[in-house]
Amino acid sequence: MPSVLMVVTAADTLTLADGTAHPTGFWAEEVAASHRILREGGVDVRIATPGGRPAPVDPASLDARGGVGEAEAAEFRAYLDSIADELRAPLPLSDAAAGDYDAIYLPGGHGPMTDLATDPDLARLLADADARRLTIAALCHGPAGLISAKAGDGTFLFAGRRLTVFTDEEERQGGTGDATPWWVESRLRDLGATITPGAAWSSTVVIDGNLITGQNPQSSVDTAHTVLHTLTKTH
Repeated sequence: MPSVLMVVTAADTLTLADGTAHPTGFWAEEVAASHRILREGGVDVRIATPGGRPAPVDPASLDARGGVGEAEAAEFRAYLDSIADELRAPLPLSDAAAGDYDAIYLPGGHGPMTDLATDPDLARLLADADARRLTIAALCHGPAGLISAKAGDGTFLFAGRRLTVFTDEEERQGGTGDATPWWVESRLRDLGATITPGAAWSSTVVIDGNLITGQNPQSSVDTAHTVLHTLTKTH
């Protein structure tokens, strides 16, 4: 059975450009849809967070503030309730070893901008996973976590790689807008990644070798299916 380490944010706030605290966490659809598709496809999914702290859901991802309808919100909430124990007591990232898994999967929400982007344990896992050519997947703001990873010479591990991410355009339209403390797409470009986005709010998945990235919440299902297809081909 293939296995995935799903690395989820433990941050429940993002400090905005004006210094105020913005409630955040993981985006409900990105965890719920991804986890469900992988598990129903026969994948063993283990959730991990920095410090093993509980993974908080972004409240806006379960109501109209996040553009989520009542029926969708109920579906996501029900699935998250079914894995509540895993979200309350995840594996500490410091205890995780890349060699124990076939893939690392980073869902988004604004939370990864607070913790995963600078987490040394995630940096270690990503470097080891990439060296082993394991699948590395990141969705929406999840690619913020990729920023943690450095090559042996100290440069960005994923410089020169093709990927997509929640775009600056999408951040302006439906994210934190002018209050954004830093722009994930721009930061990745500055570090040397080749960003190949689709249209705003489209389901867009980019594959570059062992790196699979999805652009936004609308890409959750397609990203998870792409990872599942990749894993089932090799098992």
